[in-house]
Formats: sequence, C-alpha cells, structure tokens
Amino acid sequence: MLNFVICDDNLNILDRLEKMLETIFTKNNFEASVGFKSDDPEEVLNYAQNNCVDVVILDINLKCNKSGLELAQKIREKKKNTYIIFNTAHLEYAMVAYKYKTFDYLAKPVTYDRLEDTIIRLFDDIKGSTKKYLKIDSKNTLVDESEIQYIKRDGMKLIFHTSSRDYDTYSSFNKFEDKLPKNYIRCHKSYIANISQIRDVEPVSGTVTFRDGDVCYIGPKYKKDFMEVLKNYGDF
Repeated sequence: MLNFVICDDNLNILDRLEKMLETIFTKNNFEASVGFKSDDPEEVLNYAQNNCVDVVILDINLKCNKSGLELAQKIREKKKNTYIIFNTAHLEYAMVAYKYKTFDYLAKPVTYDRLEDTIIRLFDDIKGSTKKYLKIDSKNTLVDESEIQYIKRDGMKLIFHTSSRDYDTYSSFNKFEDKLPKNYIRCHKSYIANISQIRDVEPVSGTVTFRDGDVCYIGPKYKKDFMEVLKNYGDF
C-alpha cells in the first residue's frame, strides 16, 4: 500500500486532489491511499518524518513562512526515495523544482487526465526501480521488501509486519519463500524473519527482536540454520 501525502494552501484544492487520487487508485486497481493532507507545511513535515511516505504532492507557493521548495528539501533530507510531485500556477518555478529530484511538475489547475497520467507513470517507475516491492495478493497490494520485518503465519493467513502497519492475505509460506530475497530466513514454523530488520537475538530464550521492538520466535527445528545464517550476515 503506497502512502500519498498532499500539501496545498487551498483547502478546496486539497479535497479535489484527494478525490481525484482515490478515483484513480480505484479505477486502475492501484493499492494506494491518501494518508495525510494539510495546508500547513509544518504538519506535513512532521508527518513525513514520522511515517512511511511514498509520494508527496506539494504546492510550491504556500502562503506561509515555508515554501513548497523548502518543504521538499526538508523531506528529501530524511526520505531519499520518496517521490515528489509539485503542482503550482507559477510556471517560473518549474526548472527550480527539478533540483529536488522531482518526479513530475503539474501546472494548476490540475486536470484529472493529467494527474492520472502522472500516477500511472509513477507506478510503472516503481515496478522498474531498484526499490523492490512484493506483490502479496491478487489485488496488486505492493509492500516494500525492505520495510517488512517479518512474515507470520496465522491460520490460513500470512501477516506481513512493517513498522507502520500490518498487511494480511490468505496464502502460505510456500507461495512466497522462493520470491523472497536472501535476507529473509525461516526461523520458526510460523515466522520468516528479515535479517536486515533485526535488532537483537536471544538464542537461549529463542526470541528475535526487531527494530520497532516487535518480537518473533526461533523454533528448535530452525535454530541451527538460522543462527549460522546470522553469524555470516553480521554480529549477533
């Protein structure tokens, strides 16, 4: 699920952009949503720094003490891979905007067709980027592989746990084990762990603690192989 954020000093434009985006997501079967919108750049910056944000749509000429360009610079300092899209009526800012690794530049008033074209290209770009997304179901739900801390089997479901939210789907480990990168290791009959997200391992108690403090377990059957992989991967 891609998380979109919108910032514009016009509340009517904020609402209109959100409605257009939700229509585009539904029409194209894109697994995405508008997680946050505001006319206050400080609120947007705070949200972006404390949440997983995939796409930010920014007005450049915000009627306050921080411009959209300044906001983009602050976001880019913390979020190197976030897609930034600018929208403004001031065409003279177009070339300056690309300084911030801008994906696209939308001239106001933004039309539905123009916005849809940008979002389709954005999803195409994601599919071809070095950042890998795991498709977990038939609805084209995409989860950033680097954000997944562990995968848990819960009855007929698999739960993909990330620091921001959980994703679940009716499936089995067998359908995913061959698709996962090498840093994903089975550590229990009910858990596959992302080694790059592990903060601590307690072999005696058989627990694995991840970066967000969540815990999974090491099963006796998998302990020897799991600890050997950890030993070769890093210091645990």
